[in-house]
Amino acid sequence: MAPRSTGPEPFGVDRFTPVFVISVAAELADMHPQTLRQYDRLGLVSPSRQRGKQRRYSRYDVELLREVQRLSKDGVSLEGIRRILELENQVAALRARVGELMEELDDVRAARAVEHARVFAAGVAGEVVTLARGQRPRARSQAVVLWRPRG
Repeated sequence: MAPRSTGPEPFGVDRFTPVFVISVAAELADMHPQTLRQYDRLGLVSPSRQRGKQRRYSRYDVELLREVQRLSKDGVSLEGIRRILELENQVAALRARVGELMEELDDVRAARAVEHARVFAAGVAGEVVTLARGQRPRARSQAVVLWRPRG
């Protein structure tokens, strides 16, 4: 199950902060604590560890436990569930990377547009005069137009 943004978090605690001990997480997920230990051993839902190796579950972990339970009730094996969760995590990571690459591409396109921008002015006789970047037209009556090629 991929992490999703859900807006502002209550009490300033995000859904990934490990706060629940195993008994509370088991109750929230409607499972037995031993089931949570088994899922941890299998790598399905791996909570954070506190001092003394005590497990701490986040709200996200509890959501994941519920998803595992739902898939299990639908007849998916634990190995199948592990693979599904692994693939969902890969998809989430790839989507995040695509977003990063799109932002980089937008930045490159914006920089290129500025690089290739050309400034023209209309001369006194109506001719087109090319100006260097930062150069102002000689006569005040000349109109300046910024041209950016497409692409």
